[in-house]
Amino acid sequence: MSDVKAPKGWLPTDQPDLFFEDNAVGRMKKEIWDASDEEIEKILAEYGFPSEGVEWGKPGSYIQTTVRHQLIEERKKNDVVIIPVGSTECHGEHLVSATDTIFVSMIAEGVRRYTKKQGKPVAIALPPINYGAHPYHHLGMPGTVVVREEVVREMLIDTMLGLWNDGFRKQIILNNHGQLWVLESALQEFMRRYQLPGVYRVMDWHRAVREFFRTKEMGGKFNTNFVHAAEAETSLMLYLMPDMVDMEYAVNTSGKSYIPEGHFDKSVDPFRRPSRWSEGEGHFAIELAATPEGVVGHAAEATPEKAKRPLAAILRYLTLFIDDVLTAFPPGTVPPVEEVTLRTEEEMKPFLKEPQSEGWKPVYALPMLGQR
Repeated sequence: MSDVKAPKGWLPTDQPDLFFEDNAVGRMKKEIWDASDEEIEKILAEYGFPSEGVEWGKPGSYIQTTVRHQLIEERKKNDVVIIPVGSTECHGEHLVSATDTIFVSMIAEGVRRYTKKQGKPVAIALPPINYGAHPYHHLGMPGTVVVREEVVREMLIDTMLGLWNDGFRKQIILNNHGQLWVLESALQEFMRRYQLPGVYRVMDWHRAVREFFRTKEMGGKFNTNFVHAAEAETSLMLYLMPDMVDMEYAVNTSGKSYIPEGHFDKSVDPFRRPSRWSEGEGHFAIELAATPEGVVGHAAEATPEKAKRPLAAILRYLTLFIDDVLTAFPPGTVPPVEEVTLRTEEEMKPFLKEPQSEGWKPVYALPMLGQR
């Protein structure tokens, strides 16, 4: 029991600066924070971890690998879809360039395994973005493939539209890569362009459970803060896909900044600094100059044990969010058309019907609205 007194509406922890909101999300996070290592193992086991590896080619795991009639039956029980998005990016000589895509895919697969046991499996779309958008300072790194932002944005918009047309009108875009601003822009442009009722969310998964990447002096498990290809990401890969890690090549590095610390935050915003890492350029050296190894931190300090609590936290959180969405809007229903769009309920009736049922119309027959 913590001796720390929490402000009203907050829950205390064993750390004087860490409080969780007194709501379902905060209580879930506190449960994970307080859980023993054995309890964390049990949670991971509920989601099928450790797993046999990423399931891109496994029958029945993804929309594209599920027999059509089975997919439709499952969608009628759970019409939420997780869209994992990643990148092809150098993560040092000790990791693979698909690291970001593997993480989000395997997290989504765990949630699908868990919800399937409940009789309402969430759907997963094969990653539409295996090559991501990138911040400027990634340019030139061998092993990193930089796709223009407008290409990534349009690819994601078209994916969202096609999934909506197939009845998946609650969409979670799950990200593990430094391209958040592009994904947010895609979601906003999708809504401006099409104005389709549904629930849509972009989620940087590591930010969603940032508390579980805390360093040891802040009550966490890590020696260093979450940065690219370093202790946290290497720990995750050691746990999720150990055959894709060669720790003999893991190194410890540091970036080069020209101004004092305190202005720009780290990857999961642990310090609540004035700006996120992505909100500036020029105040630090580009990756090719400062960290040509492809690692921006202490990869050599990674262990698989360190990955377990943040992984358990995101699995539990995604499950909670999906349950909350389906409670608010059961399968086959969406938010009120005239409260979340400028369209009319009458106009949307044929487009909201079960795909290919009597009177249904494909979304591609619907006129676009708003700004282009």
